[in-house]
Amino acid sequence: MKLWYSFIKELKLSSKSWYFYIELGMAIVLLLVLLFVVPENFDTKSKEYIYLDLPQVVRDRFRDNLLEEDLDELSQKVEVEANNTIYAAELYETVESNIYLLDSMEALDAFSNSERVPAVHVRVNEDNQIVQTYYLQGYETQKLKNLLLVFQNSKAGHDVIEDYRDNIVVKSIYQDAEPLSDKENILPVFLTFNGSLMSLFIIAAYIFLDKDEGIIKAYAVTASSVWHYLLSKIGVIIITSIATTLIVTVPIMGLQPNYPVMILFLVTSGFFAASLGLFLTSYYKDIVQAFGALYIVIVILIMPNISYFTPSWDPDWVKIIPSYVMLQSFKEIISVNGNMSYVMLASLGFAVLGMDIFILANYRFKKTLTL
Repeated sequence: MKLWYSFIKELKLSSKSWYFYIELGMAIVLLLVLLFVVPENFDTKSKEYIYLDLPQVVRDRFRDNLLEEDLDELSQKVEVEANNTIYAAELYETVESNIYLLDSMEALDAFSNSERVPAVHVRVNEDNQIVQTYYLQGYETQKLKNLLLVFQNSKAGHDVIEDYRDNIVVKSIYQDAEPLSDKENILPVFLTFNGSLMSLFIIAAYIFLDKDEGIIKAYAVTASSVWHYLLSKIGVIIITSIATTLIVTVPIMGLQPNYPVMILFLVTSGFFAASLGLFLTSYYKDIVQAFGALYIVIVILIMPNISYFTPSWDPDWVKIIPSYVMLQSFKEIISVNGNMSYVMLASLGFAVLGMDIFILANYRFKKTLTL
């Protein structure tokens, strides 16, 4: 009962604090960004610039092949700009890219040098063979270069490559899963930011505010347990995290997410993040002294976002950062037929880690009460 009364007291006090309204305000801002700024799906079409240095007959055949892939089977006469110069071009819009046929080598050089975009020079060599020269920018990976070689030489070994491709076994891990839209795919990032980074910072702000007012030192002369006080603070952070998460999630996702599992994961991951914040604050007297440590931890927690948006960069060491697991767990929670076993295992891991860190934080606070 003492813990319950302590929690209710902290909840009432926190509701009067401006930190509480910062969290609510941040949730509303994130919601507005998702609703009115982020499109349902981003335009991911690449732009390709090609100059056909070919005989007219071959050039017409090349155009005919492009028209077969064009969405409306019609090309468009357009003007494109590079290096402050306007060039005429033909636009072919396919499912995956916008292809611009330029009218001169000068235009191709301008786009390659100033705009730093993929450019291809198609010509006939001395042996009357069609050669395609790619203008690369230097940042392409060796895998991409190899892929271009295979693609351009596919005609030479067409049967071999086709047989190899047909024999590749492709398995879908989640047969009934539906892909998320680009807007929905951003939501786990916001939820992780709200759940880990904000919890870490807000609980630190609460603790340092109480330190300035002498509330924590008062526990040295009272019968109240320090862990009651600390757990009450964590409880307030978790309740606030649940409320702000629902504010952002419900208008965007409706009833699609698994909300019971989401709340369980918010409790365990919030407990971990808040315990980590408590442990860090136990070593400092005010937020100015703790800023460096908090900054380093927050930067580390942000790093998995790079891997999340760039799946090709996914080193093993990133996967051990807690926010990486949070991102993947929130993605599973909001997905149709997501992998709930992964989320439950992650929840168990955060609960165990959070309890260990909380015990250390409790020990540190009891040790430093009279300092």
